[in-house]
Amino acid sequence: MVAGGGGIRPEEPNVARMYDYMLGGKDNFPADREAVRRTFEILGEDVVRGTVLQNRLFLGRAVRYLARDLGITQFLDIGTGLPTMNSVHEVARAGGEGWAAPDSRVVYVDNDPVVIAHARHMLHGVDGATIVGHDLRDPGGITGDPRVRSILRFDQPIAVLLVAILHFVADADDPQRIAGALMAAVPPGSCLVISHLSADHYAAADKAAVVYEDASSGLHLRTRAAVAAMFGGLPLVPPGELVWSSRWHPDADTPPVDSPGGASLWCGVARKPLCVTRVAPRASRAGGVASWPPRRGRPGAAPSRPRRCSR
Repeated sequence: MVAGGGGIRPEEPNVARMYDYMLGGKDNFPADREAVRRTFEILGEDVVRGTVLQNRLFLGRAVRYLARDLGITQFLDIGTGLPTMNSVHEVARAGGEGWAAPDSRVVYVDNDPVVIAHARHMLHGVDGATIVGHDLRDPGGITGDPRVRSILRFDQPIAVLLVAILHFVADADDPQRIAGALMAAVPPGSCLVISHLSADHYAAADKAAVVYEDASSGLHLRTRAAVAAMFGGLPLVPPGELVWSSRWHPDADTPPVDSPGGASLWCGVARKPLCVTRVAPRASRAGGVASWPPRRGRPGAAPSRPRRCSR
């Protein structure tokens, strides 16, 4: 997550443990459960539980799309939360009909001591997967960590997963800057995955945010336009725009958009371009066309020169 860290404080609601309780988990304390029940009273239990389920299903579909359709087998999952079934490395390595990515490499990042302890236990003996302790607000510390770079190769595409985490980052901490710094550190062909709670749908959503004022991280709902800006102009993969979680590559297990929580999260996946551009020729003094830059021994030629586009 993005705040907290340090020691375990069971008396303070913790966003990772609250999320665990929303998913039906048992790694939480009475303060976490009480805070979640307050959100139930405001939004409805079916909406809250439906939203976290939608988010979890979106994560699985995104990982499968990245590995199966784009061939990306490296994942940097930031704000991973407490381990559950179908974690990123499990989804990618298990694959599906006709495909699997058993060599996928995953680094999980969190700064919550409970999350880190549980994840280290879960990942013990699992090759090519680890967890490191970092705050999302220090993207350079994450991408520069030798432990991260010992698992992930930064000369090959990496999927940066910011799933249900940026709504815990205040405007003052500039979530768009954070996402941009992370993508600047990864190579062309890498992808950015974002899901973010919406300020566009539920009139009571701001009241739910009040519940998080006493939690380990505040909650900051945002509009569709504000979430879109976090991609920093990177082109979105199909459907090519931000959509509700239920409408991003839905499969047979995806609840419909009109189900509880089906229109609570804006979701999208963008890809850092890897392209070849052609250098425009310019006219020679004789009025013909010359190559640029000039090639010795070939006056008047106008060849193209490939460049990597790493926007």
